[in-house]
Amino acid sequence: MDLVIKRFEELSVMELYEILGVRVAVFVVEQNCAYPEIDGKDQHSYHVFLKDNKGIKAYLRVVDKGVSFEEVSIGRVLTVERGCGLGDRILAEGIKVAKERVQADRVRIGAQCYAKKFYERAGFKQVSEEFLEDGIPHIQMLLEF
Repeated sequence: MDLVIKRFEELSVMELYEILGVRVAVFVVEQNCAYPEIDGKDQHSYHVFLKDNKGIKAYLRVVDKGVSFEEVSIGRVLTVERGCGLGDRILAEGIKVAKERVQADRVRIGAQCYAKKFYERAGFKQVSEEFLEDGIPHIQMLLEF
């Protein structure tokens, strides 16, 4: 499995098309959630994904400081195949990108509540009350280095 890390302007048209496709498949279709997928943040992000010869298997974006939150953030975390460790692996790679390429000293996320334990395993701590975003319960979480 290949790890790919690119800024928006480095993505090929086909890579961007595939990224948008897997994000829509997971967040819009699978989770049955209508939300603004094209949100203007991709242009201010590193796109981190694991792919094999069949396509993207895991993805996230590391969003520059001041775009989603005051801090660097990680979002759109997904895996196409579950239960095989790809979520932990892609999140670890995203954290590494935040530290090494953006020099983040902390990362803030808006996490779906059901995924709280997943993010806690990586060191994130809940820092807000539950709130609804696009009809789905979320919390903010923070990871400090």
